[in-house]
Amino acid sequence: MDQAEKRRIVEALILGSAEPISATRLAELIPYCKPAKAHELVEELNAEYIKHGRAFEICAVAGGYQLRSLPEFAPYLQQILKTRPLRLSQAALETLAIVAYRQPVTRAEVEQIRGVDAGPVLRGLIERKLVRIAGHREVPGRPMLYATTRRFLEVFELSKLEDLPTLRDLRELAPEDALPGAPALEPAAGSGSEEVQSAGAEAAGGVALAPSAAE
Repeated sequence: MDQAEKRRIVEALILGSAEPISATRLAELIPYCKPAKAHELVEELNAEYIKHGRAFEICAVAGGYQLRSLPEFAPYLQQILKTRPLRLSQAALETLAIVAYRQPVTRAEVEQIRGVDAGPVLRGLIERKLVRIAGHREVPGRPMLYATTRRFLEVFELSKLEDLPTLRDLRELAPEDALPGAPALEPAAGSGSEEVQSAGAEAAGGVALAPSAAE
């Protein structure tokens, strides 16, 4: 099997997968292929897309690869999408930032930082599949622990949690008092004056071209 055929298989697998597919999984499905080779094939596909001016690219998100439209086409695609954009209030964003940077974290720890009841906001983030219950802390009362989900990585276009901006990076980009105890976290799509809008997998303007998004 030649290189061109392997690229076509990678392209088909990424396009056909409803969720980001990892290099390891691609290597398992492609004959005589290793994860490093799968990554190389993805890079070759992206170079080919750029060369031919295609309207999409393969992005590394949530530990895998996903085919997404380029950000400049988001205004057109949003006119035909049936799903409503994900809207997060400032309180939800602040809570999500605390969970992201302090996880696993308890509700009491979130409330200590924000100074307000975090129960309803945490429930809302769980319903939106951005936060999950990650077990219990082994202390009296065994409070629940909260952590981010794979969906969180997809929405904010992160390959892994280690890709979150460091506190030092954020201090250089934002006022130090933006969020006590944790940095403000916003989807790459930008924000309005009262609420932030990401569009699920379209967080940076690009729309995921997987079957679940295309229907």
